[in-house]
Order: sequence, then C-alpha cells, then structure tokens
Amino acid sequence: MQNKNSLKPDKKTFVSVVVENIKAIVIALIIALVIRAFVVQAFKIPSGSMLETLQIGDFLFVNKFIYGVRNPFSNKTIIPISKPKRGDIVVFEFPKDRTKDFIKRVAGVEGDRVKVINNHLFLNGKLIKENYIKNDNDFSYLENSSSFDASQSSTNFQEQVVPKDCYFMLGDNREKSYDSRFWGFVHKDLIVGKALIIYWSWDSYAPISKILNTIRWKRIGTLIND
Repeated sequence: MQNKNSLKPDKKTFVSVVVENIKAIVIALIIALVIRAFVVQAFKIPSGSMLETLQIGDFLFVNKFIYGVRNPFSNKTIIPISKPKRGDIVVFEFPKDRTKDFIKRVAGVEGDRVKVINNHLFLNGKLIKENYIKNDNDFSYLENSSSFDASQSSTNFQEQVVPKDCYFMLGDNREKSYDSRFWGFVHKDLIVGKALIIYWSWDSYAPISKILNTIRWKRIGTLIND
C-alpha cells in the first residue's frame, strides 16, 4: 500500500518551483525592458499631421536601434550606427516638452538650407518634389492647437541653416502639422527611433459595437516606406 505521506508535495520541491518561476518572470521582464530601451518601442498616431502616410489610430513599432545604442536615462548615443536621413519618418521627444513624443518626417539635416513656401519645401535653393504631402485649407484639426499662433502662416518658413547635430522636421499634412516651422529644430539626442511597421490600425473613435468594421486590416503589417 502507498504511504499517504508520499502523496504530499515535498516542501523543498514546491519552494524550488516557485523560485524558478519568479526567476523566469524577472528574466522576462528584464528582456522586455532591454528590448524597449534599446531595440523596439510601440507608438500610437494620435493626430492627422502625417496624413495620408499615417492614419489616426495607426499603431507602430519604432526601431530604436537603427540610429545607435543610447543611454536609456540620458538618451545620449553610446554606440553610433547611422544618422537619420532626409525622408526618414522618426519619433522624437518634443523639444518644448520632453514628456511628449512626436512623429514627423526629416526634411533637412545638419548644414541644409531649408525654406517652406506655400507648404512646398525648398532645400539648398531647390524645390523638392514630395508626392506624399497632403494639402487642404481646413485648419480645424491642427494638433496642439493651444500652442499654435494663428497669426503665423502655417505654410511658410523663412530660410535657415539647420544647426550642427540637428534636424528640420515636417508633417506630411502640411497645413495641419505643428512642426519645426513653429518650434524650431530637433537635436539628435531627442530622437527616439525610426518608424518601422504598422502592427495595428483602427478608427479608435468609432463605437465599440462597430469595432470589427473599423479595423483597417490592409494596413496591419505594413512596412512604413519613406
């Protein structure tokens, strides 16, 4: 006959299993934090400043590794890999409030002479053909409108040279984008990473009852091309 005591779980075995599970959870959390700090970060598109390229309700993965390994506390580059180039769509910390992340297209790099006239970009004296920009005359959906000075023209920017280690950022939806024309250049240490892929997309303002109809299935898994 089997001893009843043999049916009871060994205390040491139970403790060992708990400890191993805790170790596994801790390791998983560390790996997740490392990935978020150095490799990939999720980002949601909250406004229409990058239409039609990016839609309100797009959820992206941002490649943080492509421009180099950074100190997660100071955001200083430890190991440089590459630099943002013209046309890259990047996420960066808003220079006026570093608690906010913005997403725009790099329009000018260090040393470039940049100018915007009637929403058209001039780079080093030449008009740049931008097939991705969206123009209209409706100013009702300007992001961060509380910070927007309506007395300024949102279409023009007097020619300036992009400073060392800085970038000039523009939204594709020129008339509805709060970008470098209003608050200046973005230093390299503020750049989070390059937009990589859309992993989810839907109309987040639609009622829950119609959620299936608002999912943009064709956008899910789309690589973000410059």
